[in-house]
Amino acid sequence: MAVPLFSLQLRHSIIPRLVTIGKYDGSHYCVTAATSENKILIHSPHKPEKDISYLNINQKITALLAGKAIPNDEKDILVVGTVGSVLAYNVDLNSDLFYKEIPDGVAAISIGKLSSMKDPAIIIGGNCSIQAFDYKGNEILWTVTGDNVRSIIVMDVDLDGSNEILVGSDDYEIREFKDDIIVNEISETSSICSLIHFSPGRFAYALDNGTVGVYDKFRRVWRVKSKSSVNFLEKYDLDGDGKEELITGWSNGKVDARNSITGEVIFRDVLSTSIAGIVVGDYRRAGKCQMIVISTTGEVRGYDNTSLKVESGVQTNVVHDLLQKRQILMAELNNYTKASHEGHGIPGDTRLITEVSVSEETIDPCVLLKLSTNNSMILKAVTIFAEGIFEDETQVIHPKRDNVSSELNISLIPPKDILLDIHIRAFVGSSVDIDQFHVFELTRQLPKFSMYLLVNYPENEDVLQSYVKFRLVERVQRLDLWLSQNFIVPQTTPVKSDGQHFWKIAIKSLRDSSLTCITFEKEMMSIFSENINLTADIIQSLASYLNLDQIDSLAEFPKVLDDLWRNMQTVKTLQQNSIKLNTSIADSSTLLKNLIVQAEDFRLLNDVFNMEKCLNEIYLIDKQMIQNHQVTCENHEQLLATLKKINTIIQNASRIRVNNNKTEIITTYRQAVASENMTILKKLIESGNK
Repeated sequence: MAVPLFSLQLRHSIIPRLVTIGKYDGSHYCVTAATSENKILIHSPHKPEKDISYLNINQKITALLAGKAIPNDEKDILVVGTVGSVLAYNVDLNSDLFYKEIPDGVAAISIGKLSSMKDPAIIIGGNCSIQAFDYKGNEILWTVTGDNVRSIIVMDVDLDGSNEILVGSDDYEIREFKDDIIVNEISETSSICSLIHFSPGRFAYALDNGTVGVYDKFRRVWRVKSKSSVNFLEKYDLDGDGKEELITGWSNGKVDARNSITGEVIFRDVLSTSIAGIVVGDYRRAGKCQMIVISTTGEVRGYDNTSLKVESGVQTNVVHDLLQKRQILMAELNNYTKASHEGHGIPGDTRLITEVSVSEETIDPCVLLKLSTNNSMILKAVTIFAEGIFEDETQVIHPKRDNVSSELNISLIPPKDILLDIHIRAFVGSSVDIDQFHVFELTRQLPKFSMYLLVNYPENEDVLQSYVKFRLVERVQRLDLWLSQNFIVPQTTPVKSDGQHFWKIAIKSLRDSSLTCITFEKEMMSIFSENINLTADIIQSLASYLNLDQIDSLAEFPKVLDDLWRNMQTVKTLQQNSIKLNTSIADSSTLLKNLIVQAEDFRLLNDVFNMEKCLNEIYLIDKQMIQNHQVTCENHEQLLATLKKINTIIQNASRIRVNNNKTEIITTYRQAVASENMTILKKLIESGNK
């Protein structure tokens, strides 16, 4: 068990994940946290006479970070994000650096230097958007991403000497941005709730489903999963070996440290309540940093490498583990010997055969995984591990005794269009009555577009009014190879092609039965589809496979334009409603204050009748204000949802082309949306130019 260096009590309820630490005077570390009263608590242990100070925030606090953002200044500033604004605050001078209204909200904050900037930038992530400001509040970057941003960090991922933005979002994606251009994506199995960087190229992540892991660039090194959820990630060299460990704070009050290379736990402690945050700093002014853990009830504990206790029985435990492993191997050998003597073994040439196909004949259209043996051996049970397909990532299929055979069909429904590895473990035996089975393990990969069925090409594709067209100089054989790598292609493929001049396919979505037609003829590629997201995915997939750096396409998506216009009008209406509601609440607040003063005056005058009259009016106004507040909250949620739809459309529209001027295009989209200029928006979607 770990022994803390120190402990103290802040006597406030702390909001999980809203904890940071900063040197606001340039010398002394101060723990900073958001409380349940929407206040910022700053604990300064170097000021014993007044160690706690507060900063009142009138909105719900959603993000908090301290860091150096002013050039040539060693003092940290405090950045506070709320549901509708961002505040940069100079704690030492007790003054605002800037305050900005953020309609998309602020869910994550990072501070760092980007590749194109010489000074640090304050980067915030919100509702499908990423913005960056300098310390004066000037906007220096704006772009869109796939979903609500949950975590954002600045680091050199690809080791090219300049920093990138790493973004984790609700759509299970970790995206790498070079300035405002997406250069890499990783698909995970749940929403990414936290990111933290280690050495250049290495970063750790945490998911809402309790998964914690480490990536080296974009190769996963290790990961573990817990039943509890992760509240905070930090890094700290706890064992003093010169290498930082991954520190994780859990919702059940546990805090542990893992070796960043192997994932092995080297430290563990438990607090009485959930972990709110973990920070690192020289809190005791001892000349070296400590790891500081804060719980949701305000309990604070500090640790360093002296907190680790080495168990005296380590050698004994190693011997015990080896003896246990020997016992398991001996039991396995005995099972083989017994099966051989009793004739219950399986033939040496037994193989597990897998077939993957797309099926519409099942209750829910799905990817059908068929397992079978090459002889009469039976499949007693099968365990399948697949990220994102099953609720707990693993499914066990155990047929009833009467249904056991040498074949087994398993339905798979991937929720997203991503490349998936399916890990299969099958228990194969000679008879259902025996209790010893051979275990076959193998991995099968599902292609990116596995939830699409290749169908016969329609006689007339003009029924699809939406399309993208672009020039492509490529051989038909290369398109066949792309098709085989990205789709499940049946043995009798319904591809129309002469092998040289033209190539046509039609795909049907198993999710909504929509049809998409792709044609290549006379060096012109055409994609007919009402789904702009699928169209963008296909174009990006083709560009990646064929190594295309430039695709200048012409597009027509009338339904997308109609949706964009409706959403823009909805935003306008919701913003007007918000102004009216805020005005009404402000008027009611003023009236309420006057009535309270009047009621107190009548009480002092012993005028009970008029006092009761004032109190009744106060009650009615208060009731109306509560209702208005509920309507305001609902209005704000609708506004965020609509802004998310607009940002998603902008992102998809920018992805139907491949070029290097994405920054300019997205900025033009944003300006056109703000000015409600549908003419420019139509031209941008059609050609990418205004």
